[in-house]
Amino acid sequence: MSGRWGVALCLLAWAWPDRVVAREQAPDATASELSSIFRHASQSASSTPHLQALELEPPSAVEDWHLLTRLEVSTLALLPRGGSGTREGFVQVAPTLMLDGGAEFAVNLGAPVRLRLWDGKRNAGAFRQEDWDSPSDWGQVVRALKLGSNKAPWALWMGALESYSLLSGHLVRRYSNRINPDYHPAGGFFTGTLGPLYGEVFASDVLGARLFGAEAEVDLEHILFGQPAQAGRYTLAVSAVHEGGKGEGTSPQVTLAHLDGTAVVWTRPGFELHLLAGWGGHPGTGGAWGAVAGVGADAETTRLNVRLRLEARRQHGGFRQGAFGPDYELARFRAVGTSEQPLAEASFPEGASVYAEADVGWDAERLVGRTQRHLTLSWAVEVFAWGRVDTDGRLALQLFERNLEVAVSVLGMGLGRQGARYLVSGDLRWRFAGRLYALGQGGTLLFPEADGALRPGAYASLGVGVDNAR
Repeated sequence: MSGRWGVALCLLAWAWPDRVVAREQAPDATASELSSIFRHASQSASSTPHLQALELEPPSAVEDWHLLTRLEVSTLALLPRGGSGTREGFVQVAPTLMLDGGAEFAVNLGAPVRLRLWDGKRNAGAFRQEDWDSPSDWGQVVRALKLGSNKAPWALWMGALESYSLLSGHLVRRYSNRINPDYHPAGGFFTGTLGPLYGEVFASDVLGARLFGAEAEVDLEHILFGQPAQAGRYTLAVSAVHEGGKGEGTSPQVTLAHLDGTAVVWTRPGFELHLLAGWGGHPGTGGAWGAVAGVGADAETTRLNVRLRLEARRQHGGFRQGAFGPDYELARFRAVGTSEQPLAEASFPEGASVYAEADVGWDAERLVGRTQRHLTLSWAVEVFAWGRVDTDGRLALQLFERNLEVAVSVLGMGLGRQGARYLVSGDLRWRFAGRLYALGQGGTLLFPEADGALRPGAYASLGVGVDNAR
């Protein structure tokens, strides 16, 4: 990258007219938020509008199109852990361009470019090669792309998949496609509604032969008795996910399928209680199956959004619910535990488990029209009868008139057993002078090696950023 290009971007961020102000819901909503919004909004005929999805756009806007430019410059240190690896240092330049066209269109473009300062290896090159060594890595340029809205019969979203769940979530749950620090794909999902049918198709990497999945949901009451007063109250869904195994390394192919039923049993203004049950398995593999039953609750007010789920699960023959989960991009090379095998080939004990999940969003002013909130909490934990615990979560806070943002993420897989996996990270941003803000990041990493081993590491970053958001 030429120096003139970086300077030009910096000047653009400063020079853009003050009258162009990015809206608070600029297109950086996570995949999990948008997927949930699109699904619930498809039930637009519901007689309980208090449970319809929160709008992505505020009721009115001064301008139809909004542009945000941003440039962040920081130092980045990649550090070894456990006596393996080398120290690496970089200057990281991250330009961003966000264009918000209202309800039907939004795009967020940009990618970090890491210029090497030091390295323990010889002839390492001026750039970090692992960031751009496969076609899939070019997907990182698209941070987010939205076509369609939560009111349209279809919608498309592309970008980084963070804590993404495929509808019922019993195959793909809380999945992140960029947890591998050397793999930066753009994923995507497409949602559509046609009468009593709702469907969602997703790909973890639109430029590689990786995870592909789909789930179709039918409104049983609509099929049997015509259009109901409350859509989506009794549904039956079928899903399937296939791992192609090619993208930033190879891994075994695997296909899983699941059948789910949901019944909304109690509704009140701002509250909904539903029961769920399902059965899944590994097509073509005898005896590999699992069953699940549980209860969920959704509550919404103008300032608070809460989604809770509690499930009892049974696993048999190596199948487990949520197999494509938060650490899957690491587990596809080496499963948690001592087997040293990829997840698709590693044995999984038969038994039972209890799964709990909570997603909470709160804002002191309003939730409608915001993807950034004063408090965002997302946490899940699964406890197995044979002594294993899996958990992951993220807590984000906005303080001091939204000038300070703090976020902490934790992942722990196989806790209580030998070979457990841990990852932690933190992020801090402080806007101290209008367009200027300071940023700091740090945490632990796991780097997949050629033999499938996961090399532990850590990272730390400090820098400054400038944008025209204010």
